[in-house]
Amino acid sequence: MAIVDAYNDPNAAANMATYRSQFGLPACTAASGCFKQVSQTGSSTLPSANAGWAEEESLDLDMVSAIAPNAHVILVEAKSATTANLGTAVNEAVKLGAKFVSNSYGGSEASADTTYDSEYYNHPGVAITASAGDSGYGVEYPAASQYVTAVGGTSLSTASNSRGWTESVWSTSSTEGTGSGCSAYDPKPSWQKDTGCSKRTVADVSAVADPATGVAVYDTYGGDPGWEVFGGTSVASPLIASVYADAGTPPSTTRRRACTRTPPR
Repeated sequence: MAIVDAYNDPNAAANMATYRSQFGLPACTAASGCFKQVSQTGSSTLPSANAGWAEEESLDLDMVSAIAPNAHVILVEAKSATTANLGTAVNEAVKLGAKFVSNSYGGSEASADTTYDSEYYNHPGVAITASAGDSGYGVEYPAASQYVTAVGGTSLSTASNSRGWTESVWSTSSTEGTGSGCSAYDPKPSWQKDTGCSKRTVADVSAVADPATGVAVYDTYGGDPGWEVFGGTSVASPLIASVYADAGTPPSTTRRRACTRTPPR
């Protein structure tokens, strides 16, 4: 299982170890072969550190730990937050053997996106997820890619039913909530049968993302060191990627399964 982010979190392994210990999860270390942290070229020479992205990396690693605690994890750090570098990191994750790749970032759509599709996200046999965005109605890339599972966000409320929760779309305001809508550029995949969009429809599946019903994350490099509560579809993307991992290796014919960061073009 791979997590793709930009820049380096120098405390990633230690923070994940604290999270796992807190919740009684099995250890996942480099020494045991469970955890690997590399650059976008697979090198052990990592990019410069960045506090904001370090929080993102801690969030992603903690969500994988929670949902797929037995997965081997590769953290691939792009040298900067451009689409090209993040996409190169996705390719490296697949090259290193990842069958599940989570991407918690997104930016405005552009006409070049269909080219990025073929260069970075078209990996048959690999389940790739991407956050749908946190700014309300509207589509972001790479969630718009026809080759990924676009992951939207929900809000949870406690309930007396057998599940213990009810779930609804995350929509705090017109500018805060799950991304969704019709892609302007990416073609509609053959498996999408809806009539609401002539091109790619976003999202495909959703998971908890509302900061008001957020998740616990342990981070010591960005923000206030220690335990924090995070929300956004950055939570939802690694959750769904981890659910895929729990289901086992995708078939070789699989083409789209796989606080959102915004990469400049």
